Amino acid sequence: MSALVTGGSGFLGLYVTEQLRARGEQVRVFCRKRHPRVDEIGAEWIPGDIRDRDAVSRACEGVDVVFHTAAHPGVWGPWSLYRAVNTDGTLNVIDACRRQGVGRLVHTSSASVVYDTTRHENVNESRPYANRFLCHYPRSKALAEKAVLDANAQDGLTTVALRPHLIWGPRDNHLIPQLVYRARVGRLRRVGNGRNLISTSYVENAAAAHLAAADELVPDSPAAGQAYFINEPEPLNLWQWVDELIASAGLPPIRRKISSKAAWQLGALLEGLYRLLRLPGEPVMTRFVASQLSESHYYDISKARRDFGYEPRISIEEGMRRLEPDLKRLSQTAC
Repeated sequence: MSALVTGGSGFLGLYVTEQLRARGEQVRVFCRKRHPRVDEIGAEWIPGDIRDRDAVSRACEGVDVVFHTAAHPGVWGPWSLYRAVNTDGTLNVIDACRRQGVGRLVHTSSASVVYDTTRHENVNESRPYANRFLCHYPRSKALAEKAVLDANAQDGLTTVALRPHLIWGPRDNHLIPQLVYRARVGRLRRVGNGRNLISTSYVENAAAAHLAAADELVPDSPAAGQAYFINEPEPLNLWQWVDELIASAGLPPIRRKISSKAAWQLGALLEGLYRLLRLPGEPVMTRFVASQLSESHYYDISKARRDFGYEPRISIEEGMRRLEPDLKRLSQTAC
């Protein structure tokens, strides 16, 4: 098949691109920045911004399937940016697929679209979207996911949305670097009682799920028009995992603590100050982060296993081994 990967030079997108090329598919990458790995594996690069409707349409010309991984991540920033990239950008992709006759669209969503700050334990896809969001990222992704699923079976387009949770692994440029940096400079605190369990998604497993879903995505497939949680089968203790990560970076375990209530209150205070004073950067704590760091949130992948045979092939232990060189490098370069 001929595939387009939006955000194909990004963290997840590049792994999707590599796996497609490894099995001999023709791949086109649409993103603003060119990654040298794209050229190395023989993929085509088309520069462009997901907010540019016409550019997205041109990139979709002649392809059979689109993997839409491009997004603006993070928990802080203006709603206008999250809406423009994550929501309106996805609408541009849907429109381009229709205009260019693309048959399949695999959309990268997020488990956070259902996160309502309560404890999530083995939650499945019957959980509705959250009715309020503590930051703009999950709100923008929920709107995008709804649009993708609503577009299924319209104008010959078949769609599916995947919800990988806490993607990690080599080449991560967001979660792991921030974690190591904060631990290195003494700005990381254990939030809550330290017993909360979470789902994670090793990046190569998450990428493989995208290919598996695309292969299954035909009009009469059970996957058509559906959303799926994508993560490792068993949850991890968050703070034990954090200690293991930073130990691999040569750093001591986290000793300082803050209660979940105090972290929530601090996050609310800092959010207010940053908005009022229009401070640069982002707060060291927000209500969303306080909740994510202190509550359990792990998800059932039975539906993905049943409908398109998703099965993580790389264990967490092997993933950690593959991540070690990055962690050692970050321990020396974080500043």
